Amino acid sequence: MPLLATLAAVALLLILILYLRLHAFLALLIASYALGLMTGMAPLKLLKSIQSGFGEALGFIAVVVCLGAIIGRFLEHSGGGRRLADWLLVKFGPRHTPWALLTSSFLVGLPIFFEVGFIILVPLAWSLARESKRSLLYYGLPIACALTVVHAMVPPHPAPAAAAQLFHADLGKTILLGIAISLPMAIVGGIFYGLWIANRIFIPVPEIATKNAPVEMPKDPPSVPQVLLTLLLPVSLIFAANASDRFALLGHPFTALLITTLLTLVTFGVRRGLSKSQVANMATDSLAPVGSLLAIMGGGGAFKQVIVDSGVGLYAGQMLAASPISPILIAYFVATGLRVAQGSATVAIITAAGIVAPLVKDIPGQSPELLVLALCAGGTILSHVNDAGFWLVNQYLGLTVPQTLRTWSVMKVITSLVGIAIILLINALR
Repeated sequence: MPLLATLAAVALLLILILYLRLHAFLALLIASYALGLMTGMAPLKLLKSIQSGFGEALGFIAVVVCLGAIIGRFLEHSGGGRRLADWLLVKFGPRHTPWALLTSSFLVGLPIFFEVGFIILVPLAWSLARESKRSLLYYGLPIACALTVVHAMVPPHPAPAAAAQLFHADLGKTILLGIAISLPMAIVGGIFYGLWIANRIFIPVPEIATKNAPVEMPKDPPSVPQVLLTLLLPVSLIFAANASDRFALLGHPFTALLITTLLTLVTFGVRRGLSKSQVANMATDSLAPVGSLLAIMGGGGAFKQVIVDSGVGLYAGQMLAASPISPILIAYFVATGLRVAQGSATVAIITAAGIVAPLVKDIPGQSPELLVLALCAGGTILSHVNDAGFWLVNQYLGLTVPQTLRTWSVMKVITSLVGIAIILLINALR
C-alpha cells in the first residue's frame, strides 16, 4: 500500500502538470496532500510535514540560487561573457574554434542560465558560420552542449543545487564533481558528436540572425582576468574549504558566493559607471525569474518530507537495500522518466530528488553527491518537443523539427549516457 500510494501520487503529479497544465509548484503541493491522506497521516501532522519540508528545502538553497542569479545578471549586462569568448577564440586559433566556443560556453554557463547564455553566445556562431561557409552546427552545437550540461549538472544552478539540499549532499563536493563529470560530457556531446553530425548536415545561417542583430558590446567591457576571477573565485574558495578546515568560513557556499557577488557589484557595476540605484535595480531584476524556481524547489521539499513522515521512505528504502539494483541507477531512471514525460529538466530533477532522496537515505555506503549527479544526468536526457530548450535551439539555429531531433536531441541523450557511465565508474572505484 505505501508504494501504491506513492505511485498514485506521482501519477497525479504528472496528470496535473501534463494534462491540466498546472504550475509544478501547485502540482507538487497537491500531490503532497494526496500522498499524506492516502497513507493515513493525521491532518495536523501532514500540514506540519509540508511546512517543515518546504522550509528545509529553501533554508539553504534560496541563498545560493539568489546570489548566483545576481552574479549571472551582472556578467551578462557587462558583456563579460562575450569578451571571454572573443579572447578564447583568438587564443585557440581558427583551427580550434569549436574548442574555444565549448570552453567559453562552459565557463560562462557556470553562473548563467542556459537560455540566457545561448542567446548571448549564438551570434558568435552565426558570424563564424558566415565567414567560414561551414554548417552552423559546427559552431552552434559546442555552445549549446556546454551550456546545457553545466546548467543541469553544476550548482548553483537551481536543479542540482536543490537536489543537493534534498539529499543533504556536500555542496562543495557536488560542484567539484559536477564540473569534473560535465567536462567529458560536454566534449563528447559538443565536439565529438557535434562536429561529426555537422559534417553530415549543412545548416546555413538562419533568417533570424539578420532580424536579431547581436547586442553591441559595451564600450568598456570588463577585462578577461576580471571575468575569469568572477567565474572561478567561488569554486576556488569552496575547493580550499574542502582541502583545509582553516578555510571553512570563506569556503562555505554562502560566503564564497557572497564575496563573489560583492566583487561583481563593484567590478561589473560601480566601476563601469552604474549608479547605486542602477546597481540595486539590476540586482532586484535578477531575482525576479528566481521566484518561480524557488517555489518549485520548496514544493519538491514538501513532497519529499511527506514521503519521509508517512513511512513510505523507510519502507521503500528497506526494499531497495535488499535489491540488487544500484540506487544510482534508480535515481537516474526516475529522473529520466520524468524528463521525457514533462520536458523541463529543472522540474524533473527536483521532483525526482523529492521522490528518491527519502528512499535511499538509509541505504549504507551511498555517496549523496553521486546520487545527486545521477539524478541530474537523468534529468538532462532527451530534449524533445515538450521542452522549451528544444524550440530555442530549433529557432536560433534555423533547424527543422526532424533536424533538431537528429542533432540537439541525440546530443542530449549522448551527454546523459556519458554522464551516468562516469558516475557508475566513480562509484565502482570508491
